Amino acid sequence: MTSKVSNPWPEIDFSKDRETFEALHLWSQIVGKARTACAPWLNHGWQVALYVSPRGLTTSSVPNGAAIFDIEFDFIDHLLRVRASNGYSGVLPLAGETVASFYRALDAMLVHAGVPTQINGAPNEIADATPFAADDRPRRYDPDAASRLWRALIQIDRVFQVFRTGFLGKSSPVHFFWGSFDLAVTRFSGRPAPPHPGGVPHLPDSVAREAYSHEVSSAGFWPGGGLIDYPAFYSYAYPEPKGFRTATLAPEAALFHEGLGEFILPYEAVRTAPDPDATLLDFLRSTYAAAADAGGWDRRALECDFGQPGVPRPC
Repeated sequence: MTSKVSNPWPEIDFSKDRETFEALHLWSQIVGKARTACAPWLNHGWQVALYVSPRGLTTSSVPNGAAIFDIEFDFIDHLLRVRASNGYSGVLPLAGETVASFYRALDAMLVHAGVPTQINGAPNEIADATPFAADDRPRRYDPDAASRLWRALIQIDRVFQVFRTGFLGKSSPVHFFWGSFDLAVTRFSGRPAPPHPGGVPHLPDSVAREAYSHEVSSAGFWPGGGLIDYPAFYSYAYPEPKGFRTATLAPEAALFHEGLGEFILPYEAVRTAPDPDATLLDFLRSTYAAAADAGGWDRRALECDFGQPGVPRPC
């Protein structure tokens, strides 16, 4: 079944949709931890992330012994889908699930699929969080809110993928980190960074230090929370070079948020722009330039034109 979408950049109202996003944040942590338990460690924790898919968010293929499985949030039919290479296919309706029931149901589905997995039961990057197995309070799931968030992620992922092609150095995949519930893409200067101070709530300092072992300019999107009660794009540098936060940015709606220590661009400024793609790319390019120029990156060696479908890079 197909549907026509009049505005490919949908409205996101954090104040109205917050409860659904909070439920999805915790459910996505459980799914992400299933992948984490099986996938061998990759630099910067890239093996734990989720990805935007044609139906929602997916783990992609996860190894488990001689088998593989995947888990996908389906925001069209509003189900969690589990598939395994032995032919197993199971679904779990998203509406009506508590965090605890979701945790137990996914664990049972993976056992029935023949890919039993030890899912760590402690939430990450959330202060004063309740263990998954004990979180029995009712959770609101609004299918429309979930669908709008996913449709926004489709557009954002598409622009982030274009931005990623303009860099010859090391860069991350465009991926969804369930710990902080954000879609991100990161560029690396190639130089080591000073040890990260750690201190992220319920995240081992060793994980934070490995993630930030090298200098980065990182950009992303999250639907709101904490010091930001609206959906926004962000960009930061680690370590933050002198002069970074006073750089000139585009578009005009971009600003430096002192509390977060990051550049911020409200999602609404992109959604309502005459050319949302160009507006978001302006933010990504200008904040990266702020990090690279202030940090003394070798921009001539690291950068290139954006890629074109079917056109190899000139030698």
